[in-house]
Amino acid sequence: MTTESDHYFAELTDALRTTGVPAEQIAATVEDLRGHLSGSGTRPEEEFGPAAAFAAQLGGLAPLPGEPDGKAESWTWTADLFNDRRMLAVHGDQGWEVESLDSLGRFVCRRSATAALRWEYRREIIGARRRAKILAELEPEGWELCGEWLVYGYFKRPRAATAGPAGALEAPPAAPLRHLFLSRRGKALLAVWLVVVGGAMAATFIGTLGTGGLAITIALASMIFALVTSHLETAKGQVDQDRSQSS
Repeated sequence: MTTESDHYFAELTDALRTTGVPAEQIAATVEDLRGHLSGSGTRPEEEFGPAAAFAAQLGGLAPLPGEPDGKAESWTWTADLFNDRRMLAVHGDQGWEVESLDSLGRFVCRRSATAALRWEYRREIIGARRRAKILAELEPEGWELCGEWLVYGYFKRPRAATAGPAGALEAPPAAPLRHLFLSRRGKALLAVWLVVVGGAMAATFIGTLGTGGLAITIALASMIFALVTSHLETAKGQVDQDRSQSS
């Protein structure tokens, strides 16, 4: 048990050192984990998972405990389902970490001013039946669920988990001025939505449609917009998958 534990924590130490975690933080972390392990009586990999993946989950170049990064930048943005993965890749490479998705489906991000990391993202369909399966497959690889929208789940992982020191970002670019990133399909669907809602508002103004009817029209148009977008993107993903399997 001791030999296995020593080997595990040596591997964990090396992985944390590779991502740039300060030596004193590594020592304190390993000491705490050893204490927890001795109390639980379990094997390290059973308790924490593979050392490399666990190191990624511990936060990479996170600030030392008790020294919060008060200078961290915050930024919120959104994209349609046709464009979200591309923009997540772009912004993740600029050091933006998605903390959550808000009630409007916007990505709420932060970026450390002192130890910025590059981030990688992926999107998966995680309905009620698939959630446990997807989490079981991705969590051991260091992926963390950072937000959900409709039937989609968004996962993040510091690039240092796979790229080592190259996952650190030495000179982050300025925060983007834009907050909305739409694809051509997204713009087309949004234009249709605006026409429908604009017509309903005009009908309300001239008295042919009450405020209740306006609210119902907007709600139905928004629901149909979300469903059509989700269907088109799912169909596109299936076509891309079929092409990759046949090639």
